[in-house]
Amino acid sequence: MIRNAIVPTVLAATALAASPAIAAEIQVQATGPVIELVVDEQVEVEPDTVTISAGVTNQAQTAQEALSQNSTQMQGVIDRLKSLGIPERDIQTTRINLGARFDYDQQTQQQVFRGYQASNQVSVKLRDTEEVGAVLDALVKAGANDINGPSFSVSDDTGPKAEARKRALERARSMALDYARVAGYSNVRVLQISESVQGSAREYSADAIRVTGSRIGGAPPVQAGMVETGVTVSVTYEAVN
Repeated sequence: MIRNAIVPTVLAATALAASPAIAAEIQVQATGPVIELVVDEQVEVEPDTVTISAGVTNQAQTAQEALSQNSTQMQGVIDRLKSLGIPERDIQTTRINLGARFDYDQQTQQQVFRGYQASNQVSVKLRDTEEVGAVLDALVKAGANDINGPSFSVSDDTGPKAEARKRALERARSMALDYARVAGYSNVRVLQISESVQGSAREYSADAIRVTGSRIGGAPPVQAGMVETGVTVSVTYEAVN
């Protein structure tokens, strides 16, 4: 957006010293047309972290039996994860459910009690994207029958975000110059910059994997692909000659 105005812009700077931080105010005035731009820039990054959800769901006639069987089977899944070298800090319980099961009888038009269902699920973080298929295979063989994921992400996207920031500012300046020249000015100067960071690299989530048998035939193929990270930059320019 371009507009003609005298705009007093206040920029806050923080002084870093041994004493408490002191905010300084800098007055910037624009006498020429003001150009306000919002630029979103994304960069692709190879993921280095994978998150999967694995658990056990089973059924029994009593609540105690369902929970007991589920707990025994789930402990086997957790033990298998640890045997693969996955540290405890990367294994987190995310859901435990126990509830009654009912079917609807069309003839009697009534709910019929069928027993209880228990489920327990953990979130597992893997630091090597090439391990996913083998880990999924091992989990199913250990008794997991409720698996979701994988979700790929980047543990540290500081560098890619810096690259996105650089590209965003370059694109913003190029766009501002186009506006300024159309309006009869030869250059622009920056009045204000603000940034909205979009968190860590966006995760890519594959469709949920639902396993109903006790094992599958071999490790499933998993492609890590790329994930995106970026910034949104708001820049205000003044058109000048």
